[in-house]
Amino acid sequence: MTPSPEDIQAVGTLVKRLCGIVIGETKGYLVETRLGRLAEELAGGSYIELCRIAARDAAVQSRFIDAITTNETLFFRDDSPFDVMRHRVIPMIADRNAGGPEERRIRIWSSACSTGQEPYSLSMILHELLPDIEAWDIRILATDISEQALRHAETGVYSQLEVDRGMPEALLGKYFVPEGDDYRITDRIRSLVNFQRLNLLLPFPRLGPFDIVLCRNVAIYFEAEVQRDLFVRLSETLVQDGYLFVGASESLTRFGKQFTPQMHCRATYYQPNLPEAPRRAA
Repeated sequence: MTPSPEDIQAVGTLVKRLCGIVIGETKGYLVETRLGRLAEELAGGSYIELCRIAARDAAVQSRFIDAITTNETLFFRDDSPFDVMRHRVIPMIADRNAGGPEERRIRIWSSACSTGQEPYSLSMILHELLPDIEAWDIRILATDISEQALRHAETGVYSQLEVDRGMPEALLGKYFVPEGDDYRITDRIRSLVNFQRLNLLLPFPRLGPFDIVLCRNVAIYFEAEVQRDLFVRLSETLVQDGYLFVGASESLTRFGKQFTPQMHCRATYYQPNLPEAPRRAA
């Protein structure tokens, strides 16, 4: 059923309240393709009635969010952020924190992890870089608003198509085991990652401190003030010289001098809690 302007407005209002995502008046096709089946099942084809039900029913709200949110991701997505992790950021953190057994600690937050490829990619990099990784206290927190995406991530099982998208063949053979037509990630990679449902619009006062926070390709769907609030709050979860990574098409420079970009390996990152304005890296 093709949504009317009133349907799109009702869906847009609820989506913005729940997720911060802005759905414009021209996004009728998006509403129809992602919510049409759910509207037929639960509300006789009425998008407005579906919104009323989702607003008061937590289970329907979860399905509504799963349907409307984008879970597009792949292993080592965009390459360059993972290159700078591998060649600069993680070695620097490891050198800084390698003073003794109590200091061998690394904390990373993948704040919109979708189906898990990003945090698992980070875990593989850490295993590649730290030959004595068992001597380290490493935790990767992986969060997302979509319960469906998190269930997929927690299984650690990926189809041939999913591993074909970004996974180097050498790492596939090293860190996955075949399971029928699919591939299951090994326990040593899974062991570093803890999955948790979290809405980035809500406060997260007990998280951190983290050495690295990734929030990539999420805030592009938010309004500017929501973006600024989010990145300031993310910065507050970082250690003083921690690293913040955002999407390739996102820039934080308009949010103040603390978000001066640094460059390395063709990637941009931020260190918003440095005592001085960060300098561009060579």
